[in-house]
Amino acid sequence: MLNTAVKAARRAASIINRATFDLEKVTVTAKQQNDFVTEVDKAAEQAIIEVLLTAYPTHAILAEESGPSSNLNDESEFVWIIDPLDGTTNFIHGFPQYAVSIALQHKGLVTQAVVYDPVHNDLFTASKGGGAFLNNKRLRVSKTDRLAKALIGTGFVGGDRDPVLLQNFLKMFEVMTMNCHGLRRPGAATLDLAYVAAGRYDGFFEKNLNAWDIAAGALLVTEAGGLVSDFSGETGYLDSGDIIAGNPRVFAQMLHLLQPFA
Repeated sequence: MLNTAVKAARRAASIINRATFDLEKVTVTAKQQNDFVTEVDKAAEQAIIEVLLTAYPTHAILAEESGPSSNLNDESEFVWIIDPLDGTTNFIHGFPQYAVSIALQHKGLVTQAVVYDPVHNDLFTASKGGGAFLNNKRLRVSKTDRLAKALIGTGFVGGDRDPVLLQNFLKMFEVMTMNCHGLRRPGAATLDLAYVAAGRYDGFFEKNLNAWDIAAGALLVTEAGGLVSDFSGETGYLDSGDIIAGNPRVFAQMLHLLQPFA
């Protein structure tokens, strides 16, 4: 199943890479204010679904652009959670920070994960109980022990720019900025989580995400020895979209500071 997901991610990446040669010709549509979808997102998603359902025709699909699979195999214990192009805004502007994300959920638990960065040819993979890897090299989270020495990733609220959510985020941003070594916001949550797994970040936090933004990345983090939770320290981040991830020591310090924002 992991090999099939890798095949699907590479198929999508080939579509994305071809489009980068002439971004001005890419058709962009606004789903809502500051939330865009391109023909590339849609084509990449269809390519992924075709590969997955050819191999596993009885599995269900939950994808960013097409949503649930129109009642197709809704009774299945297996659900593929797909983000064909996380970081669409970056992609549109030619900013090289975006990725394909594919996760497999079995009986409610994510068991397989692929995050593929086509710009840098970075293939992050994980299987539950089998570890996390970058281009077949085993990943471990960082050993940073203090938040004051930690590099942390985050994301701003998107979509309709709800002023209440934005104010809440700015308060979190202030708290974390005052307590960590540095804060980064590249704009692709799937890669942010993969970077935590790889030790490039010591931690990551964001609110109001979707399951396809975090399902694969969360498994990468836990299989690399990190911890993941919502802002209450519970495991409901796929449902709430609120997530904190990090190496065990930094995670605990982040959770302490961010729990008031749950």
